[in-house]
Order: sequence, then structure tokens, then C-alpha cells
Amino acid sequence: MVSGNILTLAGWRRGTVHSAAGRVSAIDAISADPANNTDGYVLPGFIDLHVHGANGANIMDGAEAAAVISRMHASHGTTALLATTVNAPHERLFALLQALADPIAHRPAGGARFLGVHLEGPYVNPGRLGGLPDHTRTAVMAELEQYLATVPVKIITLSPEIAGHGEIIQILAARGVRVQIGHSLGTYEEGVAALEHGASGFTHLYNAMSPLGHRAPGMVGAALAHAEYSELIPDLIHVHPGAMKVALRAIPKLYCVTDASVATGLPDGEYTKDEGRTITKCMGGVRLPDGTLAGSALTMDQALRNLVSLGLTLEDASSRLSRNPADYLGLADRGRIGVGAWADWVVLDRDLNVTAVYVEGEQVHAVG
Repeated sequence: MVSGNILTLAGWRRGTVHSAAGRVSAIDAISADPANNTDGYVLPGFIDLHVHGANGANIMDGAEAAAVISRMHASHGTTALLATTVNAPHERLFALLQALADPIAHRPAGGARFLGVHLEGPYVNPGRLGGLPDHTRTAVMAELEQYLATVPVKIITLSPEIAGHGEIIQILAARGVRVQIGHSLGTYEEGVAALEHGASGFTHLYNAMSPLGHRAPGMVGAALAHAEYSELIPDLIHVHPGAMKVALRAIPKLYCVTDASVATGLPDGEYTKDEGRTITKCMGGVRLPDGTLAGSALTMDQALRNLVSLGLTLEDASSRLSRNPADYLGLADRGRIGVGAWADWVVLDRDLNVTAVYVEGEQVHAVG
């Protein structure tokens, strides 16, 4: 049971939301405008579809790391997330997915729910690695079948310009996997063709993809002109606020992710990520020694505050962090507060600071 200004499917309601067996059982509230009272906010829990790490833990290290990551992000309002991998040799990636099967099947104590896996590569262009390690290869269904049989693979990022990937996109889309375009040197035309083949989104829009030019629109142009869904990292470092506003206007169901790294939740300093590579967290950013961005230090509650600072209403910002990613995965019972939905809530004060978090009806975090 939680009380306050509740953002429901029908709009703002002031009162109390109840849960039973992990789901919303009733909403005892009346229509209200939060501007006319001083109560805090109850929003749908955040859903982060791109998470690599937190608190020194790297998802590539398996189940124990996954539990640390789950709990840390839950304390910042994330109630569901995807374990996001990086490029790796087949043997290591397959072993990792086997290790992640348990934390996906059984929610870590006090943490957010892992909905499955986001394979960010290894099927990407080696010329647009960004912060990924250099273990790229062309996708083949025999390998992918092993992965799909091991854990729920919800999203796969790949570069459509690589020979054979058009057919792979069609097969994966028919299987219900969300295929995202990313880490790509492809042209606008190749991006449009990928969408026609069944690709459904773009990975961290603008970053690690061919840019928009007025005579060569690139992958960014394909996304802005044709996408219904796309990721965006709203840390105000990966993407200029002006470019964020362009994307928010152009892509109807743009949703936000953290791309959080091992440095998320830790103070400025040097840390080690996959394959022993050193990263430095400084001034809110996370970079490799050559200055390349290597994930982020973002949390979803800060993402909410950043979106509101750009002029979005709280309702719109909430949708970008909860309902849109849920809809993207086809989850009608998450990312919203309504009777029958999972009781995933983030409670915030009037300054949008997290005061409590509930995952499937269980309070997993509280302040004070």
C-alpha cells in the first residue's frame, strides 16, 4: 500500500494504491492535480533495457554480479531491467548466458526483476565499436539458437550492413526478438531496409552509428525519419540536449536507458570493466583511456530529473522510462499503474528524489 499523487493509466489520482500477490489489487483515489497539493509522487517503476553494471559489478561476471546490479539499480527506482552483454567469444558468451539463467528465473533478493537479456553484439561493425571490446563476428543462426534456448533473449543489437544480417533480422523478428540497429557504419538506405526486414529499434541513438548529414542521412537519419521506438541515453553527456529534443519530437515512442557501467554508483576514479580494460569515471562520464565513452554512470532516477529539466512533463518523462520500454517488449502488465499490473512503483518526493521502491509488491528500498 502506497499513498500520494499516483500516476495511473487514467491520469493523476490522489490516494492509495494497494497490492496483493505482487500485483495491483485496487486504487483507492480521486482525480487530482499534483500542483494543488504537497504530496509526493507514485510513478510506475522504471524499466531499463540496457544495463551492463553497477557498484563495481559487471554483468559479464555472472550471477553474483547480476544480484549486485539488480539491487543497486532497484535503489534508484528501476524495477525491471535487461542484463546487457558485450562482444565476447562464443564460449564465454554461452557460459555467461547459462550463468544468468538463475537470476533471470528468480528475482535477486531485494532487487529488480531481470526480464531477460539484451545481446549488445557481438554482431556489430568493428569500425563502430564505441566502448565495446573487439570480439565481433557475423551472426549465424546455429549460434543464436543456442543463446535463444538458454535464456529469454529479448533484444539483439546488430549492424544491418554486414552481409547476411538482413536474413538474420527477418528470422529473429519472426521469433519475437527485438532486433536493434547499432554500432553501425550503415547508410540510411541500409537502415530503412533493416526496418523493412523487421528491425524494431535503435541502440543508444546517435552514439556509435553513422551520423545525420543532409546528403547522407546515415543511421541517425533512418531512425529520425522512420523509427517508432529507439533507445536514448539521457545523461546529458552522450547526447547534446538539442539533439535529444530532436529525437523526442521525431520518434513517437522513444525510451530512455542508462547503459550503466561498473562505475555507476561509485565515486570518481579508475575502475576495471570487461577484459581488464581500465575506465575512468569523472564529471559524470565514464571513458576509456583514449577518451571514448564506455557506458555511463547514469541511474534512472537521474534520467527522470534530466528529462524534466529539458522541459518534459513528469507524465511524459515517466512514459519514456516505464511505459514505452514495457510496450516495446510487449509487456502490458508492467510500466503502468493499473489493476492487474505488477505492483512495481517508485515513490518520489516533490524534488523527484526516490523515497521508496516496490518490486512486485515488495518494498526493496526506503529512505529514512
